[in-house]
Formats: sequence, structure tokens, C-alpha cells
Amino acid sequence: QLQLVESGGGLVRPGGSLRLSCAAPGFTLNDYAIGWFRQAPGKEREGVSCISRSGRTSDYADSVKGRFTISRDNAKNTVYLAMNSLNAEDTAIYYCARARALRPCTLKPVGSEYDYWGQGTQVTVSS
Repeated sequence: QLQLVESGGGLVRPGGSLRLSCAAPGFTLNDYAIGWFRQAPGKEREGVSCISRSGRTSDYADSVKGRFTISRDNAKNTVYLAMNSLNAEDTAIYYCARARALRPCTLKPVGSEYDYWGQGTQVTVSS
């Protein structure tokens, strides 16, 4: 059974940085677009960033543009989300998801686009 595993979350002060990782032990992520999503308490899940299979194309939510950077290392079968200049509004559980076969990078967190999800990693931005 494919399982995506997120790591790298934690507690950080405003203005700080974190780097999240998404891996799939025993399975390849290299042939799929990967998305990062987040869900804050009382809010709907929203798309944060996504990256194409090749890594040449990516997209970001307006709220994180210029602060977050998505990347992938296919040799390590891992996708990263580097987050800088974090603020309280970034506090959420962050999830990575694998796009369905041949589906492009998209920020829509819907089952028609993404078929496997991780359990999430908590990011808390607080002083």
C-alpha cells in the first residue's frame, strides 16, 4: 500500500523557516506531479504549491508566493517545500499528495486530481 510520509514540521517563530519533506518509502514519486496542501483549524484544505513530474513547472498559492519554494530530488524520491518568512497565518497541518497518473500540477485538493495523501505534519508559527 502506497503511503506518503511528510516530515519537517514543528514550532517556529514568526519570520522563521522550515523545510518539509515528502517521501514514499518503497514507491516512486518520480513519475507523478506532487502537491502540498494545508488545513488550518476550522478552514477548508487549500492548495499551497505543486510541482510537475519533471520538476520544470511549479505553481504557488498567492499567499505563499515569494516565500515558499517547492522542489524535488528524484534521485532521493523526495519532494521538498522550503518555507521562509513564516507568519501565524501559515499555521496548519501540511499534507503532500500524489497526483493521479498523467495529471498535471494543480492546486485543487480534489480526489479527481490526487489519489494518495500523507498523514500530515503540523506547522505552528508562534512567538
